[in-house]
Amino acid sequence: MHYTGMESTAEAVAWLRAPERQVSAHYVVLENGRILQLVPEARRAWHAGAAFWAGATDINSHSIGIEIANPGHEFGYPPFPPIQIEAVTALAKDIQSRQPIPPDRVLAHSDVAPTRKDDPGEKFPWDILHRFGVGHLVEEVPPSDGRFFMRGEHGQPIEALQAMLALYGYGVPVTGTYCAQTEAVVRAFQRHFRRARVDGVADVSTLATLYALCAARPTGLAGAAGAAPDAQTA
Repeated sequence: MHYTGMESTAEAVAWLRAPERQVSAHYVVLENGRILQLVPEARRAWHAGAAFWAGATDINSHSIGIEIANPGHEFGYPPFPPIQIEAVTALAKDIQSRQPIPPDRVLAHSDVAPTRKDDPGEKFPWDILHRFGVGHLVEEVPPSDGRFFMRGEHGQPIEALQAMLALYGYGVPVTGTYCAQTEAVVRAFQRHFRRARVDGVADVSTLATLYALCAARPTGLAGAAGAAPDAQTA
């Protein structure tokens, strides 16, 4: 899932259709709910860029890219219209009816490229999609006071945090040091799963939500190390 991230939707669609740009997506969902298919699902679309998930680095080779028309953080980041989200949900369900995409492989661009991308961002209503059977989600634990970890800290608890993020699929080094990569991954996790506050700080709420997410993952779902290689990503 992406947002187009350009001020004009028409410009974004033209960009995705221009061969010289070397970027594309399988689908674009417009603000009014109209869906454009730009690339057949059986063909590779160049939407993920340099990315990683659960050991895979060539995300474009086994994923379906959905661009959602929204100017993004750089241009005011307006809410996604309900009719657009309804169309995204219907499209995702239709894709899942034909493709072997487990719930925990319905991902944000920021999940697979956390140091480069913020989309579709914290305003994207993953909870609505989940309500209709799209994606893997748990109820996020509200932010509160308590112990937290941030960039520059070291220790076994940080190593455990990194290990849990890596187990879920994120590209994060398990070193015990809260580095810039760890901060970016935590921020990406928050944008998707703990949207109440996106700051890259692993507070109690972030840790509890991450633990609940991993615990709620049904046995056999693709995403962690050793997952089925033929599982696709949306």
